Amino acid sequence: MWQRTQRPKSTSGTKTRLAPEELRTRLESARLDLRALYRTLDRLLLTQDLPAELVRLQELDADYAEALWVLDQPRGAFDLTAMTRDTLESLARLPAVRGSFVALFDGPTVEVLEQRVQATRRELSPSDAYLEVPGRDPSVR
Repeated sequence: MWQRTQRPKSTSGTKTRLAPEELRTRLESARLDLRALYRTLDRLLLTQDLPAELVRLQELDADYAEALWVLDQPRGAFDLTAMTRDTLESLARLPAVRGSFVALFDGPTVEVLEQRVQATRRELSPSDAYLEVPGRDPSVR
């Protein structure tokens, strides 16, 4: 967890100047994409056990949920610069981690999986990005 803010920390060279709402949008999108993938995997019965690659995706998803929770807290309660830096690094890892997971399946399975993920993603509402985010207060934006 990020430290409660006491004094600003230097971010020498790291681009962390991202508006909280822009970060929130990116996190919501990433979580919705992952939700669609999880639901599709479940429907296709493709992960009866948890391969390490799926566990890594779930760890990223947990990072995103935690960051969304921090964004709902009163400004100044946490070190937003550190959280943003860590979260952007986590978001940057998502394509590679997802790619490693999808590479576990053969070509025809990947094709069906991706088609169904897209269809499932269209069914999700923005509020689905906040599943498992404790104490979500929709009035805080």
